[in-house]
Amino acid sequence: MSKKYIPNLKEKYMSPKQKTYFKKKLMDWKKEIIESNSNNRYLNEVDQEISASDVVDQASSQTEKTVEMRTLNRKRKLLSKIDKAIDKIKNNTYGYCEETGDPIGVKRLIARPIATLSIEAQERHEKNEKIYADS
Repeated sequence: MSKKYIPNLKEKYMSPKQKTYFKKKLMDWKKEIIESNSNNRYLNEVDQEISASDVVDQASSQTEKTVEMRTLNRKRKLLSKIDKAIDKIKNNTYGYCEETGDPIGVKRLIARPIATLSIEAQERHEKNEKIYADS
C-alpha cells in the first residue's frame, strides 16, 4: 500500500485496503502516545531530583503534577480506545455505529479513527447528555 493512500467514498466500505489504512493509523497513534509518555516519565524523574525549597515553587510543582496526572489519565483512556478500535478491525466491526449498525463513514473515521458512533447517533447522544445536565 502506498504511503499516499487515503480511503475514499468510491471504494467498497471497510475494504481490506481501508482496514489496513486505519489499523496502521491507529498503531502509529498508539506508538506516538507511548513514546510521549516515556519521554515525560524521564523528564519527571530529572525534575524530581531538583526539589523546590520555596513554598511557591512547591505549590507550582504540585499544580503541574496534577495537570500531568490528568493528562496521563486521558492518554491511558485514549490508548484503551485505540486498542478497542484495533480489536474491532480484527473482528470486522470497525467502522460501524455501535448503536445503529450503520457505517460511521470514511471522512469521520479519518478525522477520528476511534469513533464508535455515526454522526447522527453522536448528536443524539450529546443532546441527551445536555438534557440530563440541564435538569
